[in-house]
Amino acid sequence: MTTEGNSNNNTNNEHNWAQSSLEKIALSGLAEQKSARRWSIFFKSLTFLYLFFLLLLAIGWLGDGKAPSGAHTALIDVKGVIEAGGEVNADSVMGSLNDAYESKGTKGIILRINSPGGSPVQAGIINEEIKRQKKLHPNIPVYAVVEDICASGGYYIAAAADKIYVDKASIVGSIGVLMDGYGFTEAMKKVGVERRLLTAGENKAMLDPFSPVNPQHQAYAQSMLDEIHEQFKTVVREGRGKRLKETAETFSGLFWSGEQSIKIGLADALGSADYVAREVIKQEEIVDFTYQDTVVDRFAKRLGASMAEKIGISRNMQLR
Repeated sequence: MTTEGNSNNNTNNEHNWAQSSLEKIALSGLAEQKSARRWSIFFKSLTFLYLFFLLLLAIGWLGDGKAPSGAHTALIDVKGVIEAGGEVNADSVMGSLNDAYESKGTKGIILRINSPGGSPVQAGIINEEIKRQKKLHPNIPVYAVVEDICASGGYYIAAAADKIYVDKASIVGSIGVLMDGYGFTEAMKKVGVERRLLTAGENKAMLDPFSPVNPQHQAYAQSMLDEIHEQFKTVVREGRGKRLKETAETFSGLFWSGEQSIKIGLADALGSADYVAREVIKQEEIVDFTYQDTVVDRFAKRLGASMAEKIGISRNMQLR
């Protein structure tokens, strides 16, 4: 009896120990699952907050940081091709100018230009806005500072500034207008392709690259280019005044080094943005008021450009 009882007790103890161990393992597994779930929720929440923060930055709801409390020099970058919806356009530059002038601590404005030119319309709107704002704020000077290049439409904008500063190796000038395109008529003949074009309006197919050049259309386009060129020359003459040493080459489309541009009156002196802020405006602190596109803006511009291409809108007249 004693031996059998001890055997039963041992069996019960082993059973209880096994059951207890299984319960501990199960409870430990549940605890680990709960811990893993909590950490998963934590990291997912962090990821969500991070993405939400980026979204607010992209939309622009967190502000642009352009609220300086003290005196400063306002900086506006004009970098890239000038065109509607492009890197440089009238809406963005005008918005930047307005912000700079509205800032109470602005003592002077620098337009830092690095542009090969572009749309005469966009450049003209910016030029007129600069002159309008100068009349409203006569005590806030506007200086153009040229980096690598300030050509054609870029110079159209710079001409509105009170003074133009350049680097000795900058490229300045190219005061002219161009309309470019291609002609494929000879290539079409060689490959045996026939152009079949129907129009309503005798001038609708003007300068069509797949049709022979029409002398009347060519003369009409040239007269329009000449007219815009005269507008450009007037803007430069008014902006530069007596400082301009005009010659037959001034408006020929030639361009010059920054050092040479000073000698012929297209620029005033050598100087960088930091130099102008420190030595001319006398406000070394520079605050950037350059408009920055949000993700939504970039998407809208790309969509607009895509739609323009689909409906056949061409923009090939440029100040370059």
